[in-house]
Amino acid sequence: MSAVAAQRTIFTTPVVAPLFRAFSLLYLRLAGWKVQGALPAQAHKSVFIAAPHTSNWDLPYTLMVAFALRLNIHWMGKAGIFRFPFGGLMRWLGGIAVDRTHTNDLVAASAQVIAASPIALQLIVSPEGTRAKTHYWRTGFYYIAKAAKVPIVMAYMDYSRKISGLGPMLYPGDDLEADMATIKAFYAPFKGKNDA
Repeated sequence: MSAVAAQRTIFTTPVVAPLFRAFSLLYLRLAGWKVQGALPAQAHKSVFIAAPHTSNWDLPYTLMVAFALRLNIHWMGKAGIFRFPFGGLMRWLGGIAVDRTHTNDLVAASAQVIAASPIALQLIVSPEGTRAKTHYWRTGFYYIAKAAKVPIVMAYMDYSRKISGLGPMLYPGDDLEADMATIKAFYAPFKGKNDA
């Protein structure tokens, strides 16, 4: 994972990135989506919460919204989708393979990638850990942000209202329970594709 920060992605590829940004802006507008918010300067390195996550469609929409907001995102996905022949493409799209049988060092490794990156980098983590409906949220994103000493940005996608963007920023503190309550309260009104 240490090479991730230096890895060229769709967001940092010359010529290609501006073309994809123009396409993303056009598609989102024609499809009736509104993109809201902006990345605060102090969050150029940050951990994004991606919620709600209920569909495979979340990835292409997330990529388009990232282009619209001029972000440099990386996202975590199960190792299976990084197998041949799609592995190179998934990494170019900002993907980081996660082997869920060896996650002990994932928090430390992820935090190290963010801290060591010479450029702005936003790491997207889905706390639900699955596209199925769940009320339990994993807390890895929280500990990654805490270890990297970066803020958490509450990114959202609401299919029912066709809005997506960046919400409040939160620095993880010493009260995980209180911070999680604040985060989950923010996400309560939003509906995923399979909730809408």
